Amino acid sequence: MSVFLRLFLLESSQMRILRPCTLVVFLLFAAILSAPAQNHSSGAALVTPDWCRKLPRPEYSHLQRIPVHDSWFQVYRVAPHVLAIYEPHQWEETVMYLVDGSQRALLIDTGMGIGNLRALVSELTPLPVIVVNSHTHPDHTGGNWQFNTIYNLDSDYARNNAKGSTEIRAELEPGKICGALPKDFNPATYATRPWHTARWLHDGDLIDLGGRRLQVLATPGHSPDSICLFDAQNGLLFTGDTYYPGPVYVFGPGSDPIAYQRSVERLAALAAKVRLVLGGHNVPIAPPSILPELAREYADVRAGKIPAAGTEEEITKYPGPQITFFLSASYVSYSK
Repeated sequence: MSVFLRLFLLESSQMRILRPCTLVVFLLFAAILSAPAQNHSSGAALVTPDWCRKLPRPEYSHLQRIPVHDSWFQVYRVAPHVLAIYEPHQWEETVMYLVDGSQRALLIDTGMGIGNLRALVSELTPLPVIVVNSHTHPDHTGGNWQFNTIYNLDSDYARNNAKGSTEIRAELEPGKICGALPKDFNPATYATRPWHTARWLHDGDLIDLGGRRLQVLATPGHSPDSICLFDAQNGLLFTGDTYYPGPVYVFGPGSDPIAYQRSVERLAALAAKVRLVLGGHNVPIAPPSILPELAREYADVRAGKIPAAGTEEEITKYPGPQITFFLSASYVSYSK
């Protein structure tokens, strides 16, 4: 990614402004769910990027923070037996989720692979852990290698990504790190390490944690192997990068604008059964009302009702009333 494209995306994504509806959800759930983390200091002068000057995002102040030993991560309780694991020191601001059942725990995504996620998870749960990737982009699979049991959507795209790559090394470029990297992290060897997929998932599969089951929803568009996980009993919808509070990306290898529209329409139809939407970046909670809004605004983009607001390196920005979309410039006119 060139510096120009990165700045273009950062301009919108660095302060991915959250709408009032998101703040309302945080306030509502603060009651029932009952300081920024310190960075490692290397002793060297650190340049603070603009995007991280405004962290932590205010929405986190309404969540219960769980103390942990590793300051690369921050952990918050977002629902009973559900923790959000946040990486605030890298510009992707990835959010992972640890969901406890009575027999097993489910870790949704493994983030950047910079901190010791295995040690953190062991600190948070004594249960055996299953990892499910919402999709296999490197910012969601960086720590896969630290775990023994990985589930992915059955696809050639996931099989290829499971071989590992050095693509993620670009996430250490100047301006992408907030503070210091962990002391035991070696940037020279940073890569997405290969992992073994223990189970290939399909649309409609159930993941049983003991007293809690999550259904796999295939939601391609952002990537061919994107999934959402629906905990119907508790009304929790984990959406990965299909939706999170901030600009939505539907560009790059494997993205599909037509499939994305069908996916978000599918999620919109679930809205009445959802209490919380839990996405893969920025902040962990959004209201279910965002699901039909997402479908409406994306349909308006593809219908030409939301005009483009600039193109950089074949990536076009479409700012909707609540959601900004970045699409490949060639996606402007498509039929369903």
